[in-house]
Amino acid sequence: MINAVLVFNNSGQPRLTKFYTQLDTSVQQRLISEIFTLVSHRPASACNFLPLPPLLAPPQTSKPSTPPTHNDTPSLITYRHYATLYFILISTSTESPLALLDLIQVFVEALDRLFENVCELDLIFNFETLHAVLGEMIVGGVVVETGLEKVVAGVKGQGKVAKRPVGEGRVGFGIGGFREGVWSGR
Repeated sequence: MINAVLVFNNSGQPRLTKFYTQLDTSVQQRLISEIFTLVSHRPASACNFLPLPPLLAPPQTSKPSTPPTHNDTPSLITYRHYATLYFILISTSTESPLALLDLIQVFVEALDRLFENVCELDLIFNFETLHAVLGEMIVGGVVVETGLEKVVAGVKGQGKVAKRPVGEGRVGFGIGGFREGVWSGR
C-alpha cells in the first residue's frame, strides 16, 4: 500500500502532498521536513530507496515471539529526482521498490505528455491536473493503473488539462508562461 505521495522542489517547498493514511498535521509537517532532508542530502550515485525515519516507523516491541498479523505499516521511502523536482513515495514493505520507481516514471511521463514539456510552474498553476493524474493511478493508496496511455486518456477525458496559448513556447522544467508579469495560463 502507498501511504503518501510527495513532490518537492530543490528548495524543499512541497508541490504535492497526498497522504492516504490518517496523520496529524504536525506529524505530516515533521515527516515532510525529515524526508526532504534525507533525500536531498543523498549523492546522485546512491540508490533510490530509504528506510522510513523513526517518526513513522512501527514501534519496536520487546516480544519477538509474536508474529505480525499483517504488514501494513509504512516502512519504505522510494524517490526519484528529475531536474528541479523530487518525486517521493512512502509505502509498506509489501510494495515492490522497483515497481514504485516505475510508478514514479509513469507519473512523470504522464505529466510530461499532458503539459508538453512539464515544468515546476505547471504543477503550481495546474494542480488540478496533477491531482487528476495521481487519482487515475492511485486510489486510496492502491495502485490501480500504470498504463501511460490509459492514464493520459483518463485525465483528458475528465477535461482537467489546460492548454498553452499558441505561440507560447518554452523548454521543460524552466520558468516561463509569463507575459508582462502576468501568468497567461494554458
